[in-house]
Amino acid sequence: MTEFVVSEPVAVGDTEVPVFRILGRNPGPMTGPGTNSYLMGTERLCLLDPGPLDPEQLQCFLHAIGGRKLEYILLTHTHGDHSPGAAPLAEATGAEVVGLPAPDAIGQDRSFKPARIWQNGDVIDLGEYRLELIHTPGHVSNHICYLLVEESLLFTGDHVLQGTTSVILPPDGNMSDYLNSLRLLQERELRYLAPGHGGLMSQPQTEIANLIAHRLKRESKIVSSMQSLGASSIDELVLEAYDDVASHLIPWAKKTLTAHLVKLQTEGRATLDDSLWSLNE
Repeated sequence: MTEFVVSEPVAVGDTEVPVFRILGRNPGPMTGPGTNSYLMGTERLCLLDPGPLDPEQLQCFLHAIGGRKLEYILLTHTHGDHSPGAAPLAEATGAEVVGLPAPDAIGQDRSFKPARIWQNGDVIDLGEYRLELIHTPGHVSNHICYLLVEESLLFTGDHVLQGTTSVILPPDGNMSDYLNSLRLLQERELRYLAPGHGGLMSQPQTEIANLIAHRLKRESKIVSSMQSLGASSIDELVLEAYDDVASHLIPWAKKTLTAHLVKLQTEGRATLDDSLWSLNE
């Protein structure tokens, strides 16, 4: 992965509006090479997802910005690998912070304070380029994708990842919302997907369609497992429905399994009784 250079700006995509990925210093099982931060623009800049608190990475951001004006710091969502770095960067540059407030859920960065209330469809106009906010709940309820309008490039955060699938984290995360958010993106003309983890994707609609198909295939496998096992616990179900997942990822698979089961329950297809899940007749 020679294209993934830690802390150094690397140009991504064949775009007229310059877009640089600055890879975070936080590789791991759930972050891959690390969190992707993106710096865009020529003179009036935006930086998306500054990642976790990291004084060394902050200095890398400031070096990449140089003498130019950082206008906005954009947040896709408020997990600890995406948003805590926003506060020190805003203090150092005076940039306005954009995003939705953290929900009341585990793992959220409640220090994140957007400068104002932002809405789905809001457009940030920098003159040389525009960014549209697209609310994409599912992974978490406050997730936003940002469309670089002039380039049809979508910054997807953890909504669409390269080479893997995002964990859906109930009760704040919601599988029905997640699928609906993906279908919303199918209505858009897109040229690139720039994810929060992994590399740039140049076939957006193929990636999105494959992701929807993958989720529905997993749901079908869960239903088959429930038919086979009968009334069963999460611990029993996950071993059968996710038998293709590495053992160290099973705790995360349980979270997404729960999201699938809640979706089936909402649709009247499954019932939870005394910690046991079963299909309805």
